[in-house]
Amino acid sequence: MRMQSGSKQGRGRRGSALLVALIAVMVLAALAAGLSSYSGSVKRENESDEQAARALYVAEAGLSLAIGSVREGAVDEQVDELVVGSQQEPLPFSGGGYWYRVENGHDGTVTVTSTAEVGGVRQATQAVLESSDDGIYHSALFAGNVSGDPLYDMKFGGTGIQADVINGNIYSGRNVLVTGTAQINGQIRAAGAISGGSGDTGKTLPIPDIAGMNYATTAHYNVNALFSSATYKSHSTLGGRAWQVSESSPAHIFRRNPNDRTSATSSTVKDDYFLEDPYEAVSTSSTVAPANGTRITLAGHDGNPGSNASNKVYYIDGNLWIHNNNIFSFTLFNSGSDPVRATFVVRGNIYISDNILYQNATTGALAMIAMKDPAVANSGNIYFGDPSFGTLERMDSFMYAENNFFDNNLSASGSAKVTVNGNMTAGNQVRINRDHGTQHSKLTVNFDGRIASGAVTLPGLPTAAPGEVDWNVVSWRTVAVR
Repeated sequence: MRMQSGSKQGRGRRGSALLVALIAVMVLAALAAGLSSYSGSVKRENESDEQAARALYVAEAGLSLAIGSVREGAVDEQVDELVVGSQQEPLPFSGGGYWYRVENGHDGTVTVTSTAEVGGVRQATQAVLESSDDGIYHSALFAGNVSGDPLYDMKFGGTGIQADVINGNIYSGRNVLVTGTAQINGQIRAAGAISGGSGDTGKTLPIPDIAGMNYATTAHYNVNALFSSATYKSHSTLGGRAWQVSESSPAHIFRRNPNDRTSATSSTVKDDYFLEDPYEAVSTSSTVAPANGTRITLAGHDGNPGSNASNKVYYIDGNLWIHNNNIFSFTLFNSGSDPVRATFVVRGNIYISDNILYQNATTGALAMIAMKDPAVANSGNIYFGDPSFGTLERMDSFMYAENNFFDNNLSASGSAKVTVNGNMTAGNQVRINRDHGTQHSKLTVNFDGRIASGAVTLPGLPTAAPGEVDWNVVSWRTVAVR
């Protein structure tokens, strides 16, 4: 009986062991299957991570190449957006491909986004670039000294109420000399030495690329051509007889070669165009204020005859004068809300001896550009001052001289003070001699930052020479693919 009972217990233990073994095998099989699945998943994740990392590297490489293209001049004020490559046609790189987009903020910044795809995985990176604030649109006074004159000094001086005041940055392609109690309320930058102040030396900045603008073919209006239909007429209040065109013509704001100013123009080589509107009443007030200036009204603007001539480029192959024997000031006028904006490009010299003012200083804007004529030895200059009287006090304008700024009788009998609301940019030098004996003719420049900020746009403004604009990367990040 005991033997039988012991045999049953042994069989029971063996049965229990078999069940445990079977359960263990099943658990191990499940674990093996799970491990196999996990291993495959890890492998796939590793491969995906590898592709994502490679895609990120390719996207960053594309971003670097895109930034390089921006620094080489691929984007200027005329370009809103630049797209290179696409998802359908990416640019091949390191086993994958990329494409990029450059968006111009028109506020001194551009946003560059590069997207890449490797093995079906896409990544995107983005950088924001900011143009250097050293350039021609960020300087109150700029002299590139393209002639390489080692003795050139950009001079500021005077004492007391006659001391020069520059409210904005300045740049000299050689030296800066500050004497007396002159104030530079901005950053001083110079390729050479700075005396009497502090700032950045050894600095080289690009000059305006005026020649590269090809104004003769790109300007909206060729003033010389428009004067082919001009008639020779007298104007008792503007003075003398001169060639002029109809009020509906965009060029009606100029009179050509008036015969009462030959003493001033006798030494010029080319035709002389005077900014004065024969279809507006003349104001002889000596008060320097927009309301007291003789109006300059554009064709087709505020209901005037002709097509709207605002926000256009006017090209003159000759000289431009703001000078009248009877008038102290001219005002760019608009009676409505449509702003008066224009760019005057002169292949010759510009002479400013009367005040030029904005009727609306918030919306109005004028650029005056003097470019060289290879056939005229001394051209591409802007001259300040009345050759006979000291009537020049104020200029509201953005001014660009491919060559130099000169004075024209800022002497003991000339203007005691001159104010520029805008900027003065010279490819070569700003040479305005304002010291005569004990008198110093005060220069005040109030930098107008509306172009630099994008608050105002003017057509046809020169850019810096291609490849010379300095762009700084202010942010670089990974972004979501879109």
